[in-house]
Amino acid sequence: MFYRPPTRKERDAFHEGSSRHAYTMLGAHPAISHDLPVWNFAVWAPRARAVSVTGEFCSWQVDAYPMKKRYDGIWELQLERQLFDPLSDEGKYNYEGAKEKLRSYKYAILGEDNHWRLKADPYAFATELRPNNASLLYDLDGYKWGDQKWLNHRRNWNAYRSPINIYELHLGSWRLSEDGEMLSYIEIAEQLIPYIKEMGYTHVELLPVMEHPLDMSWGYQVTGFYSPTSRFGTPKEFMRFVDMLHQAGIGVILDWVPAHFPRDEVGLRRFDGTPCYEHEDPRRSDMQQWGTMMFDFARGEVCSFLLSNACFWFEYYHIDGIRCDAVSSMLYHDFCRDDDEWLPNEYGNNVNIEAIAFMRRLNETVYNDFPGVMTIAEESSAYPLVTRPTYLGGLGFGFKWNMGWMNDMLSYIKLDPVYRKWHHDKLTFSFFYAFSENYVLPFSHDEVVHGKKSMLDKQPGDMWRKFAGLRALYGYKMAHPGKKLLFMGGEFGQFIEWDEKRPLDWFLLVYERHPELQKCVKHLNHFYRRHSMLWEIDDSWDGFEWLVADDNNNSVVIFMRMNMKGETLICLSNFTPQYIEEYRFGVPDDGSIREVFNTDLVEYGGSDKQNFNLISVEDIPWNGREYSALITVPPLATVYFAYDRIPKEEKEDSVPKLDDLEQDITS
Repeated sequence: MFYRPPTRKERDAFHEGSSRHAYTMLGAHPAISHDLPVWNFAVWAPRARAVSVTGEFCSWQVDAYPMKKRYDGIWELQLERQLFDPLSDEGKYNYEGAKEKLRSYKYAILGEDNHWRLKADPYAFATELRPNNASLLYDLDGYKWGDQKWLNHRRNWNAYRSPINIYELHLGSWRLSEDGEMLSYIEIAEQLIPYIKEMGYTHVELLPVMEHPLDMSWGYQVTGFYSPTSRFGTPKEFMRFVDMLHQAGIGVILDWVPAHFPRDEVGLRRFDGTPCYEHEDPRRSDMQQWGTMMFDFARGEVCSFLLSNACFWFEYYHIDGIRCDAVSSMLYHDFCRDDDEWLPNEYGNNVNIEAIAFMRRLNETVYNDFPGVMTIAEESSAYPLVTRPTYLGGLGFGFKWNMGWMNDMLSYIKLDPVYRKWHHDKLTFSFFYAFSENYVLPFSHDEVVHGKKSMLDKQPGDMWRKFAGLRALYGYKMAHPGKKLLFMGGEFGQFIEWDEKRPLDWFLLVYERHPELQKCVKHLNHFYRRHSMLWEIDDSWDGFEWLVADDNNNSVVIFMRMNMKGETLICLSNFTPQYIEEYRFGVPDDGSIREVFNTDLVEYGGSDKQNFNLISVEDIPWNGREYSALITVPPLATVYFAYDRIPKEEKEDSVPKLDDLEQDITS
């Protein structure tokens, strides 16, 4: 990315918090000065007494190459590119890896306390492999993208009226090489693409790929916000990863962490010796529960840093969405804090006014500049209008994780089926708010760690019941309004909790029941994509209607899903191991129903209790409906029926009129 000096207006925008291109003026960029190739360095450190560029090229001397401070707190320096070339001193740089090592640099910052600090470049495009943590000189230009067809399609794509089924994964533990090493970006793509296509997912969502020092953080303690982690390769290799998935018709969503940052000495904390990216008052800045620092959204430079960062991943890596982590911690000053540990806003309450303004600007900018992409909020409170437009007072996100539904369902399925009748509201309560936001239904990485058990092991009972219960749960989730997300391993029944230090237990696929579960999930995914009734109207009652909501004694729920043409699926879930040979329920119209999907099939490991024949709707009133149908209900299963409806007006038209009957008699 070639350096272009910023205008006064662009500098002002950075300080005001409205810049989305801050990465073009800050950081390290190749440039030409007086006909010589140089690297241009720029860093914001407003209260530093002195700043220098240091690195292997100067044996890490802290004051060898001092920078010049501009009027606005930005320090700048240009250094000839030959300084970073081993040929500049072949005698000195004749060791192995010298070419790579010479690309490393940091900023040496002298604070008001006369203490030198070595800081990584906040805008660095590449970073050394852990445990090293220096920034690396890197030119992002030059990659030849091949995903124009995908981008053209995305530009006119309507996410709300499309199937979205996300496979969430952690690049470092999805699979490892035969010798136990992490795969590269390219190796992962080569194995991931055929798997995602076979399984029928529409998108992958990657746990944070931004550079982070600690594997145990899963990527959520970021030190290199503009650097794809070097664990799996170079920035251009990550571009290739995204490109390969796009060419295969697979979308890429990144977890993005705009709420907080770690306390590592090399990172953003007290960047110039004083709080720059965090608030000066620890009641605003310290997040004791996580051991991190909260961003100060009252500072324009912080807002520009994060706004530019989000846009950077869309612009340079062609990603299709960001899932914003920990939005609740941004919304509320008292998030995870005791009464005496937080500082109210100017009105005396707990709302983070500046963070809300940032999120609105973020979403307005992203949706304006990158048509067809998604912003997804991981927001666990009842804050209203998260996915409503900013001009209506909303935050402007495209989607929000439905944490309430997820918590209700996981607490429900942990219960022994004999007790579920007393907790039937867990199945139905979500419909009091199901259409208040644009939701994603997540069974994410957070739900299979820290003693919560795997998705399979959450189910009570013997192994048959565990697998049957999980298939039923997945079927219910696929029919419930909202887009879908499942963390890796859940699709084949990973039995132990996820551990970032080891790969998934793919060997389970040679044992019984696991391949059958995977097959069920695969068929369910493809069924979802083929049937618009399950995704075309996820945001209103027009696409959903209850048929049986109150059968708590049997732990059975039945509802209809409709598309814009009125085509209808009937979806039934039985959350007990009780087989019901004859079960009658009311329907709104005459017609017929036909079983089209059943999680209890023997090929999925079930008991093979099916509805084999076309079932005619009967003129028998039931549960307040004029008509009803009599079916078989398999144990611990979800079943879908195609409903061929004869609307009342059509039926009335088919009845001979009195005049017609008289004419027939006369003739």
